[in-house]
Amino acid sequence: MTRPSLLTLLLLMLLAPLPAVARVAGPLQVVQPAKVRDLADIRHSRVLRVLVNQSRNSSGEVQGQDIGVEYHRLRAFERYLNGHADNGQAIQLKIIPRPKEQLIGALQRGDGDLVAPGELIDLPPTDLVSASDPILNDVPLVLVGARGARRYSRVEQLAGKTVILPAGSAAGDALHAANQTLAQHKLLPIKIEWADPSLGVEDVLEMVQAGIYPMTIVERPIAQRWSKVMPKLMVQQGVRFKASQQLTWYVRRDASMLHASIDRFLKTYHAPADQDAAFTKVYRRLYQVHNPLARNDRQRLEKLRPVLQRYGREQGIDWLNLAALAFKESQLDPSVKGSGGATGLLQITPSAAQRVGVGNIQQLDNNVQAAARYLAMIRKKFFASSKLNERERMAFVLAAYNIGPERVQAMRTEARRRGLNPNQWFFQVERVAMEQVGMGPVSYVNSVNKYYLAYDRQRDSLEPGGRRIASNP
Repeated sequence: MTRPSLLTLLLLMLLAPLPAVARVAGPLQVVQPAKVRDLADIRHSRVLRVLVNQSRNSSGEVQGQDIGVEYHRLRAFERYLNGHADNGQAIQLKIIPRPKEQLIGALQRGDGDLVAPGELIDLPPTDLVSASDPILNDVPLVLVGARGARRYSRVEQLAGKTVILPAGSAAGDALHAANQTLAQHKLLPIKIEWADPSLGVEDVLEMVQAGIYPMTIVERPIAQRWSKVMPKLMVQQGVRFKASQQLTWYVRRDASMLHASIDRFLKTYHAPADQDAAFTKVYRRLYQVHNPLARNDRQRLEKLRPVLQRYGREQGIDWLNLAALAFKESQLDPSVKGSGGATGLLQITPSAAQRVGVGNIQQLDNNVQAAARYLAMIRKKFFASSKLNERERMAFVLAAYNIGPERVQAMRTEARRRGLNPNQWFFQVERVAMEQVGMGPVSYVNSVNKYYLAYDRQRDSLEPGGRRIASNP
């Protein structure tokens, strides 16, 4: 046998699999710096491109009402710039929502001029980006659970416990530091579970309130804000994490004039006392997801499992998607009658059932069969594109089940026109829905999605043998 050459060995080393490394959801990005637009270029174009965290906490507009925590400040900055404009060069904001973990990379690439995250960001080492003066100083991270749950006063009491974090959370580094301390004391680490990318920080908080997730860690201002509309949240002040951080905006380092204007503006800006009035009015009765795995609900699901699995398998739909929809529509009660003739476990209407050739939807099997066929028909006719991943595909199907597929397709067209991603319902096309028809369909899809994620998290105990029933596009 011949001895392998050095070149061959090097090639084999390069092809060998690397050890798995856990990271926040979101694609790795190769940053290619673009030409910097400073304030003169922005005034010339009359557009300030603002990259915002797509979370509803940070950005969002509901039927003409600004809801995102950054919107009042950004509108005030727009007025500030226009108040100092020469020759009537009025600037308009172009809001560009992106996943939080992608904001800095997008700024470096030149996709925007300013990042206004509304949350803490762990800025990676870079010489291309600089932070503004602080918007808020000393922003602590706090532990949040549900009222009635155990209270904690020391990090050591969290050893071996599970904490759910939304994608891009600044608490990841804080928990890694806490785990190093726990290891020194020979204690179990805190288990970090990253939430599905379809969930924003507000969604994780709602699932904590419902008891689906045990606890999370968020910035204190975010916990305080959402506690106004989620009264069952409990903010635990006793547990201390790493040193408090500053909430800032970010610009390209060589956009010096824009940076100076931001700092001058922030020195004089004061948030309006009623800035959360619209937020509280819109959201007060929306975040009411329940735990679908409570004892009685779990027993009902077990009785319904065979019929849900049968027709889920028949149509290539994960049966837990049908279960989540049934929990939203009827709380797993086949006898429920709704408005407009909707009836049964999945609240299908007689006309929709007739379209897929099923009658007598008062009968449980027919009700589930009709709904599964109708969902599959919507999926095949409107949302079969390979550009959709399965979670987004199901979100579009659910939105269409709620408000009609033609209406959802029109929203996708409008999203594309605005530069939003027409293949992403969560945080993208849903923004069009929020503006055009309000929070109804958005809340509907979000609720079913949360119930599905709650079920999927417990799939092994819900599904004998833990066998997944695959879905087909």
